[in-house]
Amino acid sequence: MDSNTIIVEIRAGTGGDEAALFAKELFRMYSRYALKKNWQFQILDSNETGINGFKQVVFKIKGEGAYEEMKQEGGVHRVQRIPKTEKSSRIHTSTISVAVLPMPESKQFAFNMSDIKIDVFKSSGPGGQNVNKRETATRVTHIPTGIVVSSQTARNLEENKNTALNILQAKLLEKEKTERENQISAERRTQIGSADRSEKIRTYNFPQDRITDHRIKKSWGNIEKILDGNLEVIINKFKNNI
Repeated sequence: MDSNTIIVEIRAGTGGDEAALFAKELFRMYSRYALKKNWQFQILDSNETGINGFKQVVFKIKGEGAYEEMKQEGGVHRVQRIPKTEKSSRIHTSTISVAVLPMPESKQFAFNMSDIKIDVFKSSGPGGQNVNKRETATRVTHIPTGIVVSSQTARNLEENKNTALNILQAKLLEKEKTERENQISAERRTQIGSADRSEKIRTYNFPQDRITDHRIKKSWGNIEKILDGNLEVIINKFKNNI
C-alpha cells in the first residue's frame, strides 16, 4: 500500500523511565525529519511522564511518499546507553515499539458503527483553555477486536471523535493485512523471521556511537546527528536494498 498520510504510534516498552525518554527522542527524530521534508505533522494523542518522556505518543504525517519512506520504521527499537538517572554508570537496555500505519481511504475499509463504543473525558494534554474543563477528549473502543484508541489534542469533541475513528480505521486495516499475511506466508516467516513489531529491528548503541539495523545488517555512526532528524541516511539505504 502506498499512502501520503500515515499514523505513527510510539510506545515505551521495557526500561521504565529510560524507555519513555528515548520514545521522546524517537518522536523528535521523526518530527524533525517531517519538517525537513515539508510534510504536515500533527500530534493526535500523547501520554507524558513526569520526567519529560512519552509512555505513548500518536501523530499523523501527511506528505508525498510518507508511507513509502517511513514504513521501515515499524518495529521494536532497542537503545543501549547509561541513563541520566543511573548513578553507577551501568549500561541499560530499553525497548520502544513503533507502528507506522497508512491512513486508508474510507472506501478501502469500513466498520459498523454498532460495533463502536465512544466515551468522552477531560483532556489532560495540550489543547488550550478547555483542557481539564470540558469533556472534549474521545476514547473509541472497537468491541469485536477490543482495540482502543483516543484523541484529545483538538479543541472540540467532534474533531477528536473523527480523529479517533480515523486512527481506529488504520489499526483495523493493519490488523486485517497482518492476518492475511499470516495465512499466506507462515512457512516463509518461520524460516526467515516475520520482521514485524515483535522483533527488534534496530539497536541504538550509544557507548559505541552506532546504530545497527538488523534486517539489512547495516550500521551507521553519529547517533546524535541521525536523532536530530537526519534519517535520510537510513531511509535511502532501505530504498537501495529493495
